[in-house]
Amino acid sequence: MFLSHDKKISLGYKLALEKKAYDLIVFDLRGYSYITDFFMICSGNSTRQVRAIADVIMEEFKKEGIRYQGLEGYDTARWILIDYDDLIIHIFHEETRRFYDIERLWGSTPKVEVPI
Repeated sequence: MFLSHDKKISLGYKLALEKKAYDLIVFDLRGYSYITDFFMICSGNSTRQVRAIADVIMEEFKKEGIRYQGLEGYDTARWILIDYDDLIIHIFHEETRRFYDIERLWGSTPKVEVPI
């Protein structure tokens, strides 16, 4: 099954919010990066919450027939990266997000408003 960018982003965003993720932001990287089209970034307060956010996203995307291409950081749950090819989801522990500050690297790219 194929979901459009918009539907993947909306689903990922909604699922993250259901697990109480905060500081959600989506960057439109089309024309800026050859790696992916979109980054979704969010935070959790604990490694348990970070892992729970990742779990629900992976589970629900799988139900939609969407398999990730890569998964990094799940064991430590300080920064989980789920690569869905055209959408890469970054789920950070709050402290790790502040340390790496990847928004600074992509801050000049357009942000996507996600209707919820």
